[in-house]
Amino acid sequence: MGIVISLLLIAVGAILKFAVTADADGINLETAGLILMIVGGVGVVLSLIFWASWGGFGRRTTVVESTPTAAPVGTTSTTVTRQEP
Repeated sequence: MGIVISLLLIAVGAILKFAVTADADGINLETAGLILMIVGGVGVVLSLIFWASWGGFGRRTTVVESTPTAAPVGTTSTTVTRQEP
């Protein structure tokens, strides 16, 4: 579940809990709204945790140094990757 779907569940849940005044047989709309808000909140938290573990908050810089195409035989190129906080 992505963060967009989680926020959508929270919004729909809040509408059902606070804005809908109709009564439905067999289901309590306020309870359904509360459940949707809880599930959406858990989804947001899990999305942020997994995003942070995959490096979503840090910046990554890649520097590629290469030699010209007419370089003498035996020269190599260098790639440097650095994580920035």
